[in-house]
Amino acid sequence: MAKKVVATLKTGTGKSRTKCIKMVKSEKTGAYVFKTEVVPNEEIKDFFNRK
Repeated sequence: MAKKVVATLKTGTGKSRTKCIKMVKSEKTGAYVFKTEVVPNEEIKDFFNRK
């Protein structure tokens, strides 16, 4: 029943947040790890500048 999902996406309430994915090198193993967060649009630059 995808009609309900499409109808809720058209309201525009979900556009105030963005899913951000950042690749970070692990201190223990040296391998790269992906950090994923859903942040408000105003805090996107802060998310990528954090360590």
